[in-house]
Amino acid sequence: MESNFEKQVQERAVLVGLNADTFKQDQTATDETLEELEALLETAGGFCTGKVLQNRHAPDSHSFIGEGKALEVKMLVEATESTMAIFDNELSAGHIRALEEILGVTVLDRSALILDIFAQRAKTREGRLQVELAQYKYLLPRLSGMGTSLSRQGGGIGTRGPGETKLESDRRHIRERIHRLENELDQVRQVRAVQRQRRMKNSVPVVAIVGYTNAGKSTLLNQLTEAGIPANNRLFDTLDTTSRQLHVSDNLDVVLSDTVGFIAKLPHHLVDAFHATLEELEYADLLLHVIDAADPNREQHIQVVEKLIDKLAKPGTPVLQCYNKADLVSREDIPVGEDVVAMSARNGQGMDALLKAIENALGHSRHHVVVTLPYSMGGMVDTLHSSAQVLNVDYTAEGIAVETILDPILYGKLKDYITKEC
Repeated sequence: MESNFEKQVQERAVLVGLNADTFKQDQTATDETLEELEALLETAGGFCTGKVLQNRHAPDSHSFIGEGKALEVKMLVEATESTMAIFDNELSAGHIRALEEILGVTVLDRSALILDIFAQRAKTREGRLQVELAQYKYLLPRLSGMGTSLSRQGGGIGTRGPGETKLESDRRHIRERIHRLENELDQVRQVRAVQRQRRMKNSVPVVAIVGYTNAGKSTLLNQLTEAGIPANNRLFDTLDTTSRQLHVSDNLDVVLSDTVGFIAKLPHHLVDAFHATLEELEYADLLLHVIDAADPNREQHIQVVEKLIDKLAKPGTPVLQCYNKADLVSREDIPVGEDVVAMSARNGQGMDALLKAIENALGHSRHHVVVTLPYSMGGMVDTLHSSAQVLNVDYTAEGIAVETILDPILYGKLKDYITKEC
């Protein structure tokens, strides 16, 4: 259990949310979203000292939550000796400046907190580029009117990444940096495109793991491929994408890719900046939607992920709903269907069923065979290299023996030349 001393040395924050009639559903704050904000704060290394949820018809033009409620938050901040207030809604530069003047402490919004967590989690060069780009895009429109609030030095939540430079002093520098980062990420996308073309040429399907943050995506990747990536019980524990080869069956090998976790009110700057990573969804042949079966808010979280799948994946991409942590709920709590798998990534329950479901979704009666072609059909070998998965080529007295995995169309065309069903 955490000691009082540990709580004192952590950054202490009051969490505030506004539920306004004029807000869209994905913009408003609720008790549930404040609970998630508390989990995000703990992930960032902070401690929640109190929560305030304000109900109004519309946000106040000056103080966002209204002068009276802002003074109430100020009293709570002082009583709990908090060092910051974090809002569950996205704030404008003017609102941040006004609230910092009223409260006397640093004010962040949900987007800034998520960006701070991403700055901590990014380990690879690509991940750091994407996070830095997202932070600059978030900060640039907030430069006007924020006074000195961007010059937060000395570490702590909200200061990681580009916050260590005097951002407010040179907008031109920021725009130039954004341009350079976008160019570098374009190069990353070009490298990914070459890798993707190679996979397509070798006819290796891509399966992307998606899901709400902390649903168990990395644990599933580890269970299936022994990837050995960190998989702790906290939000956004894994940020950098990992891809591994997965042997599904004798007839099917795939590339299995983990993706960054989704969350409600995911900052659009992050979605834009992580396009080089998230575009894997656009080219995936199958999506594994990992769902925390024991999550009390799972239906809302399923909707969040499905909306992002609709936005990022190509239309018609098959989706398998993988109800993870099925060992923690009764079987009646999990839907039944061809595209539903009950499983536990932690203990391996349901992995065989998942592999079978992947094969059914992707296999489409793929055939592992040896075709022996006459030398006059040598050009067909090139066709197989470009349109099928070629495992071995052997030049024999009888002809060119090609061990390959064929889709139904090529299987039908070459049926007369098949000398072995593997």
